Amino acid sequence: MTDVTGAPVATVDVLNTLFHSEQGGHEQVVLCQDRASGLKAVIALHSTALGPALGGTRFYPYASEQDAVADALNLSRGMSYKNAMAGLDHGGGKAVIIGDPELIKTEELLLAYGRFVASLGGRYVTACDVGTYVADMDVVARECRWTTGRSPENGGAGDSSVLTAFGVFQGMRASAQHLWGDPSLRGRKVGIAGVGKVGHHLVEHLLQDGASVVITDVRDESVRRITERHPGIAVAADTDALIRAEGLDVYAPCALGGALNDDSVPVLTAKVVCGAANNQLSHPGVEKDLADRGILYAPDYVVNAGGVIQVADELHGFDFERSKAKASKIFDTTLSIFARAKDDGIPPAAAADRIAEQRISEARAR
Repeated sequence: MTDVTGAPVATVDVLNTLFHSEQGGHEQVVLCQDRASGLKAVIALHSTALGPALGGTRFYPYASEQDAVADALNLSRGMSYKNAMAGLDHGGGKAVIIGDPELIKTEELLLAYGRFVASLGGRYVTACDVGTYVADMDVVARECRWTTGRSPENGGAGDSSVLTAFGVFQGMRASAQHLWGDPSLRGRKVGIAGVGKVGHHLVEHLLQDGASVVITDVRDESVRRITERHPGIAVAADTDALIRAEGLDVYAPCALGGALNDDSVPVLTAKVVCGAANNQLSHPGVEKDLADRGILYAPDYVVNAGGVIQVADELHGFDFERSKAKASKIFDTTLSIFARAKDDGIPPAAAADRIAEQRISEARAR
């Protein structure tokens, strides 16, 4: 189907988003194609006001190219806010590679992708995300020096999910402090949806803190990895069962985005939502629905910033303890957001946005 100009409607929608909607405002969007390797990718730079855009590369079998572009736009915008709230001198960017990584990921494709990132001359620094791993970044780095999340053997920081989980745990502790007056999760029931790259590390933090943990994941092997290590851990049949679980104190969405929507929020039993997934709010207004139900929401891009803190540190010669110390500040940042939300009479998500937008605006004005 085409519009009156003969352009596909999907293309018109993308341009409308970029130039006219509140979700737009991106500085640059690059469509990448390498027919020889089968690469089709989108690189979106939302802002470089604070410095070079930094964000991971998602490799995912999108239902359509339109969905891939929309995801790149949303994720890159989120990275601008995440990096600002993490106190990093980086703007926001994100890349998506279209396709099933289990079927089409090859060395040739990753090298081709690296050449596209390199062509941006340092305006975008890439790293791992869903569907990409440390070994993949080692390959990309052969063509692009603006690559982080590499293996220690290749001068990198390794798996960034370690500090991502640590940061989410700090966000949970801050949420507990704000709501119950004690940062400990001991005796609290925490439900984790998605126990893959980040979620399985989060399980360990919570169990060590004395929490009761319930897990679910669409991948049986991910669940099995946890239950083999911790035979007594509870398993929910699916996410729908998990969010309805009786006595749930904290819900941690740690898979893909959109977990908080018009269907899930009304039936959610938890008093706190704090998880690693990006773009948890499926549409504007969900944050108010959570607040109206008395559910405390720890903004996703604030609490899951440990990973980007880790890969950003890699650019300066990685030091794990230095990165962990910076990620531990997510506790204080989260508390400050809750305080701002209370003072301004707005949901925490809106408070975080205001703080991030202020930092970006001040940087643009300099």
